[in-house]
Amino acid sequence: MPTSRTTLDPENWSDLRALGHQMMDDMIDHLSTIATQPVWQKMPDDVRAHFTTPLPASGANLLEIYDDFSKNIKPYATGNTHPRFFGWVHGGGNPISMLAELLAGALNANCGGRDHAGIAVERQVIAWAAEMVGMPPETSGVLLTGSSMANFVAVLCAKYRALGQNGRENGLQGQHLTAYASTFVHRCVGGALDMAGLGLSALRKIPVDSDYRISLPALKTAIAEDREAGKIPFLIVGTAGTVDVGAIDDLTALATIAQSENLWFHADAAFGALACLSPTLKARLAGIERADSVAFDFHKWAQITYDAGCVLIRDPAIQLATFSQPTNYLAPAAALAGGAPWPCDLGPDLSRGFRALKIWMTLSTYGSAAFGAIVDKSCALAIHLAARITASPKLELAAPTPLNIVCFHVRNFSDEQTAALVANLQESGQFAPSTTVIKNRLAIRAAIVNHRTEFSDIDALIDEIERRIQER
Repeated sequence: MPTSRTTLDPENWSDLRALGHQMMDDMIDHLSTIATQPVWQKMPDDVRAHFTTPLPASGANLLEIYDDFSKNIKPYATGNTHPRFFGWVHGGGNPISMLAELLAGALNANCGGRDHAGIAVERQVIAWAAEMVGMPPETSGVLLTGSSMANFVAVLCAKYRALGQNGRENGLQGQHLTAYASTFVHRCVGGALDMAGLGLSALRKIPVDSDYRISLPALKTAIAEDREAGKIPFLIVGTAGTVDVGAIDDLTALATIAQSENLWFHADAAFGALACLSPTLKARLAGIERADSVAFDFHKWAQITYDAGCVLIRDPAIQLATFSQPTNYLAPAAALAGGAPWPCDLGPDLSRGFRALKIWMTLSTYGSAAFGAIVDKSCALAIHLAARITASPKLELAAPTPLNIVCFHVRNFSDEQTAALVANLQESGQFAPSTTVIKNRLAIRAAIVNHRTEFSDIDALIDEIERRIQER
């Protein structure tokens, strides 16, 4: 590419158009045949070394660069688009979302603010999200990278409610705010408290019951103890779908406790929120509509391409007060500078991509009922997997299966043998489960999230595990 040119547009748009069509065809072929490909492949050392070269001073031919992508990047992706990816709670994506990313990239809209269509689309998505979980129409919110940032936003809003503007201006000033969640809470909640300046020790982890739900008596005791010790309880976090086993805390009871104790009630529903779209599972999330804030990801069960997180805040005034920073160069005005409040007044990001387009296009194309059906199917697959495990003399369940996550053991296997089995399954390219620790013992964990997964994939996983055990 000539270095003397001062534009990044091509000299020949027709050539770029042709290559763009080829890229689109290749990616559609890739998705349409994904089940025939390996779930995951380890990147060879020579390929990894390919990405340690110095910064190029001069450009290369785009055809060569695309060939580089095809050979050295595409084959070594995470694998979560594959129907036999069970390792972590990753959505499988969808082709409409993929196309929307192309459209959003072409518009290159900064959705931090100003009066343009991208902001209107995001507000529509937030309204749909609030409707989905049963929160009131005036609910505020913002799209973020994922639930890690969504939980962070919720913690900051809860902090503002506890300390007001003085806390925002002057910090904690020696006040010990305390939050509460179960021992199975996601790591990002503690991280949010850390980033908010409260410290990891501000999170009191409460024991769980036999169903891995937060113990309500233990929670009440902890709140009373902290008040007696001069601390300031300010936040209860209920988990709607724990990442280890898929447990759902008693959200109604937590909402009632939070109300009686005058605490902020936050629901971390990173993947579980989508169960609100299932007529058969919605009741299990009863109480989420009473939350002061809800965090969840569209890129999980809603199958949006990464990244697409969301936080909902019941009181728009609190969210605005938590994040707004009036400045002369961003002051609301007429024309393009209108449309306040802007998303940058509702969260930490000023520069923001057009995340809302892929969510809006996906929900508009498929309709909410389709995602409720995907949730139902995922949970039916999990029940089938649990039944296969229960029926096997070689396997045993490690925890209940309330949603779409199944944890199990190989009988008489050590932790080292379990870890080796999972690693071997991943390296074979056949399946990608993961591991977690249940009652101090390493367990195989299968999270069924991908809309492409079928009952045959579940049966194949168990058949392969039993075959490997038999061959030992």
